[in-house]
Amino acid sequence: MEALDIAIEDPRWESVGIEALAEHAVIATLEHLSLTPDACEVSLLACDDARIAVLNADFRDKPSATNVLSWPAEERAAQQPGGAPVAPIAGPDGMMELGDIAISYDTCNAETQAAGRPMKAHVTHLIVHGVLHLLGYDHTTDPDAALMERIEVEILGKMGWDDPYRIA
Repeated sequence: MEALDIAIEDPRWESVGIEALAEHAVIATLEHLSLTPDACEVSLLACDDARIAVLNADFRDKPSATNVLSWPAEERAAQQPGGAPVAPIAGPDGMMELGDIAISYDTCNAETQAAGRPMKAHVTHLIVHGVLHLLGYDHTTDPDAALMERIEVEILGKMGWDDPYRIA
């Protein structure tokens, strides 16, 4: 995918293979939703808890670390709970700017340890989750959460990962 820009601020991400994981997750998500990956632009910041806490404070007034944040290029939310978001439209250059995602190594690693899941599975899930946010999906209402989680499970299943919402 040519239009995936990855900035790795925390070198620990290299050991996870963040570039390959991100590319695979972004492409799988876009293709699942019938979007052409080469016509979409996504930026990913692979950082640590200190950096994501600053971003979370600046953009959400929550001065704490989190696992993933996303900034859609445009508001695409559905008009009604549980509805499909507005599809992105290509600009004059034929590209669809989707937005930016930040993911924290520290929080992802801690969540992985706590859940007993593979780091690559969790990171893949969070990137899929972030891309869905860029596309207007959300989990603020029960119908929206049910739709978003169903799509995440479908995408991850196609990628060979287990349902992250299933309690073992």
